Amino acid sequence: MNDLKRDMAHIQELVGDAFTQTGGLVALADGGRMSPERLQKTLEQTMDCFERSTLELRRLCETYSPGAGGYQRRSPVPRMEVDGCVEQLGYGWLHIALNTLLPHCRYQAPSWLTDTIRRLLDEYEASGRKLPYFKRAMLVIDEHSGIDGRHIFDQDNKGWRAVSNALKGRLFPDDDQYTLALALLSTKSQGNVCHITLLDLADTADFFAVHSGDYSVTDFYSGSWT
Repeated sequence: MNDLKRDMAHIQELVGDAFTQTGGLVALADGGRMSPERLQKTLEQTMDCFERSTLELRRLCETYSPGAGGYQRRSPVPRMEVDGCVEQLGYGWLHIALNTLLPHCRYQAPSWLTDTIRRLLDEYEASGRKLPYFKRAMLVIDEHSGIDGRHIFDQDNKGWRAVSNALKGRLFPDDDQYTLALALLSTKSQGNVCHITLLDLADTADFFAVHSGDYSVTDFYSGSWT
């Protein structure tokens, strides 16, 4: 089987899995009974199937794009730009801003969010800038939103694991409890933005001292306080 035929067969398999998952949801809508927990898990499994199909199609678009020269080369076909940015703050801290909030997720880490962050990091490195690497790290995820703009309030129901999945092995060795510390913050704001900051674990006290200091949110995350 040649590469193209194998790739198309794989896509067909992924789409078939997604279609099978929707069958369970249709059966439920037709009068089946399912606990809220089972419904949530089924919805997230269905979401995961569609996300994996979409990400594989994205990869194939880049692989088979005429003149692109292979995966991760820029495609001549216009695409939507990743909605966010990467920058370095003072002390070598890495800041990622996403113009979206963490998605609702109890069982499955959202693949699209992991892929989006990885692409932002790829573009940052492609511009000639170097990413930091920490043996032990602190990951701070600070969501900025108004109450009306946020519909998920329990931190354990948010897809924050997609963030650490995108960073581990690249910016720090692993996301186990002895290597990575995690802080989930929330700040009231008119806009919906997710600020992700990664720093050396030894800088944790300095980070929170600056974060809680006499600086505006814009000043802090733009690094103008340094």
